[in-house]
Amino acid sequence: MAIRLYRAYSPGTRSRSSLFFDDLSKNKPEKSLTFGKKRCSGRNNRGIITLHGRGGGHKRKYRIVDFQRKKNSGVAKVVSLEYDPNRNARIAKLHYSNGSKKYILSPRSLKVGMEVYSGVDSPIEIGNAMPLEYMPLGSILHNIELTLGKGGQIARSAGTYAQLIAKEGEFVTLKLPSGEVRLVNKKCYATLGQVGNIEFVNVTLGKAGRKRWLGKKPKNRGVAQNPIDHPHGGGEGRSPIGRAKPVTPWGKPALGIKTRKPTKASSRYILRGRK
Repeated sequence: MAIRLYRAYSPGTRSRSSLFFDDLSKNKPEKSLTFGKKRCSGRNNRGIITLHGRGGGHKRKYRIVDFQRKKNSGVAKVVSLEYDPNRNARIAKLHYSNGSKKYILSPRSLKVGMEVYSGVDSPIEIGNAMPLEYMPLGSILHNIELTLGKGGQIARSAGTYAQLIAKEGEFVTLKLPSGEVRLVNKKCYATLGQVGNIEFVNVTLGKAGRKRWLGKKPKNRGVAQNPIDHPHGGGEGRSPIGRAKPVTPWGKPALGIKTRKPTKASSRYILRGRK
């Protein structure tokens, strides 16, 4: 998929770029696999804003994506490749031999008319899902399970992939997109190939309004706020933050603070951290 550039006929198009949609199907999304999505704009059940910088944006319908490929084992035909407004990857619609229809993340180089398999006896081809123990070393993977039966959680963003680098006992060793190396149960499912739409990282929005279409609002600096709203606020004119280190609006350290719990059960499976 190529990047489309624009002539500078306005300030918003001077640096704007977008993707071509030539490889996507023209048909509408499957009605049985979509539902209306009610967004909360960063508010909790009492209507209080707990997540700043969210709100507005274009109306969307949520596509139900099948991250648990093992529940629909067998062969399926790729009917269409479609746009999904809720993620940066493309999705592919599958028709299974038993008549069911599912959406999956579209791997790179997947085409309409191809057949994909899921199950233990699946061939080693792009888009096929199987347990990690049946994949050869060096395989490029995406949509990887961490917990048996929970569905894919790792490497689901556009252009991402993990690599299978070792097998030993009940676990396999994966190198994740962040650079982290960790152990995963060999019975967990994964899909062969890299997630498609790899040119997404090269897209430049070009103007603030395009950011608002995505439901993202501008964020205000702490030093420009009142002291009741932010610890950095207050003072006459432009003033420094008045602290040794920057903090969040709730007074916690904002730079380099670790938020991962040291007693987390899955920490023992990490062989090398991402940092």
